[in-house]
Amino acid sequence: MSLAEIILPNGKVIQGKLGKRIIDLIPKYSGVVAKIDNEIVDLTAVIERPCKIHVLDFNSDAAKFVYWHSTAHVLAQAVKELYPDFMLGIGHPFEQGLNKGFFYEFYTYGHSFTEEELKRIEEKMKEIIEKDLPFRREVLPREKALKLFESRNEKFKVELLQEMKEDYVSVYWVGDFVDLCRGPHVPSTGFIKHFKLLNVSSAYWKGIEGNPVMQRVYGISFPERKMLREYLTLLEEVKKRDHRRLGPQLDLFDFFEEVGPGLVVWLPKGAIIRRIIENYLIDIHLKNGYRLVYTPHIARSLLYDISGHLKYYRENMFLFNIENEQYAVKPMNCPIHILIYKRRKRSYRELPIRYFELGTVYRFERSGVLHGILRVRGFTQDDAHIFCTPDQLKEELVNLLKLTREIMARFGITELEAELSTHDPSKPEKYMGSPEIWKKAENALAEALESESIQYKVVPGEAAFYGPKIDVKITDALGRKWQCTTIQLDFNLPRRFNATYVDRDNKEKHVVMIHRALLGSLERFFGILIEHFGGDFPLWIAPIQAIVIPISDKVMPYAEKVYHRLLKEGIRVVLDTSHETISKKIRNAEINKIPYIIVVGQREAKKGTVNVRRRKRGVLGEMTIEELTNKMREEITL
Repeated sequence: MSLAEIILPNGKVIQGKLGKRIIDLIPKYSGVVAKIDNEIVDLTAVIERPCKIHVLDFNSDAAKFVYWHSTAHVLAQAVKELYPDFMLGIGHPFEQGLNKGFFYEFYTYGHSFTEEELKRIEEKMKEIIEKDLPFRREVLPREKALKLFESRNEKFKVELLQEMKEDYVSVYWVGDFVDLCRGPHVPSTGFIKHFKLLNVSSAYWKGIEGNPVMQRVYGISFPERKMLREYLTLLEEVKKRDHRRLGPQLDLFDFFEEVGPGLVVWLPKGAIIRRIIENYLIDIHLKNGYRLVYTPHIARSLLYDISGHLKYYRENMFLFNIENEQYAVKPMNCPIHILIYKRRKRSYRELPIRYFELGTVYRFERSGVLHGILRVRGFTQDDAHIFCTPDQLKEELVNLLKLTREIMARFGITELEAELSTHDPSKPEKYMGSPEIWKKAENALAEALESESIQYKVVPGEAAFYGPKIDVKITDALGRKWQCTTIQLDFNLPRRFNATYVDRDNKEKHVVMIHRALLGSLERFFGILIEHFGGDFPLWIAPIQAIVIPISDKVMPYAEKVYHRLLKEGIRVVLDTSHETISKKIRNAEINKIPYIIVVGQREAKKGTVNVRRRKRGVLGEMTIEELTNKMREEITL
């Protein structure tokens, strides 16, 4: 083949001569970037050999990231034109659920960008885009690049270059603006059509506390106006559902400066929901053959030295000394579960053994990554460890995925997908255990996913050194993906702790250990639930299921009778004794997202009935208390 074969996004094939640029052979704006073999390259790249070239448009994840990355460069150029003294940090595309787009960091000497300044930056970006300036790649010796950025007083770029080991580095020019970057990029600024700067935050340089504080500007861009408009509308809905706003507003949880960052205080309503979820988890695990355990919140650090956490995880641990001995606040439950397993000699006939704990752990997350209750320093996991033989792996894994489905379905979540992290067979020195064990384990994980019809993507080389894993993602009401369930096989800790069983051949063998958390962190899952339901929880976990509202003080005795009857029936109910108007009382109940609003007046008192409203469904009408409780029970058990 003396010609290159160029495949456009629509499937059309174009023959391309060697020595020509890809962009010169395809219709303008037909793509964003190109892929040759597994390498993503600029459309301005020259065809150097006969090959297949796939032109990628915005529908491709790779092209999407290039598009956003290029917009980040335009943002940086605009800021430098408006504020020449500000220094460039780093800029990246990113996608985490609905949080996606690009950001760029700037050192601003303590200045914080205002809303008005963001608008000025946007206008400057539009000017740069309208000029349709080409992105021009240049490869320089590292020393020459150092001098270039030193001459421009870009000390953060200089720092990055000094850390690099490569002899040659690439930079991208757009007009007089230059940035250190591997690329690739869109061919020119005119390829960027519609964008919006979203917000600004502060961030330590490289995420390390004590480093200079940067101003990080976030934005989003799309090739079509409609796509931008739809995304911004979705962001507004996300803001309405933000757990950081709804949590304190609905009296679910809060944070207090006196307690410390990343340490959640569960308020009465949130605590009720948590207890309901915990009771449900305990019940369903006991029904599935798990044994309930509780372990201390602290332990001698020696335990985590044996497990390896002290060596590999120390910077994320809270350590303290008492009576001349070092202790750790528990970062993981697994080492103590292993000690429980090792209390006596085990036979293969006893296996599998499944220990379950709602275990609270503490990890030192940097303040810059803390995010409401989605990322905290103290959290409780629905944690369990299964000790089994290699032959039992497949059945245990299938049962785990069935249990995951059942638990998630209870919360109305049915759409699951997964990632399977496997080892790299070309680097056996990086992994514990024999290639045969790894193959068997990975096959067992894959077969379990397939048997449960869970779509999954294999992520080669991403397994930990001690075993492969499954990460299950759920989809919320806004279409966002959240990673919750983790199922991890471990060949390492059983060996470090010498956790064994006596097999059929009367020989001691190391047990296989499965680490698994199905909801994950209760705090994080609760935050997801708040945003998934927008605070309108299903009746079975609603902290207040009903409110009794008397029309006047005259019917208060009957209202109290209704209230106590519902309490006796096990309904979580409150009685509104305020002196507000009836419309204000109903409005307050709506704001507090109480599912059932029970209004009683003279008519209801005489007939021994209640008038019922169901949030978001309107007036259900008059019914007896028995009819109401039966209706609520039916809804609770759905």
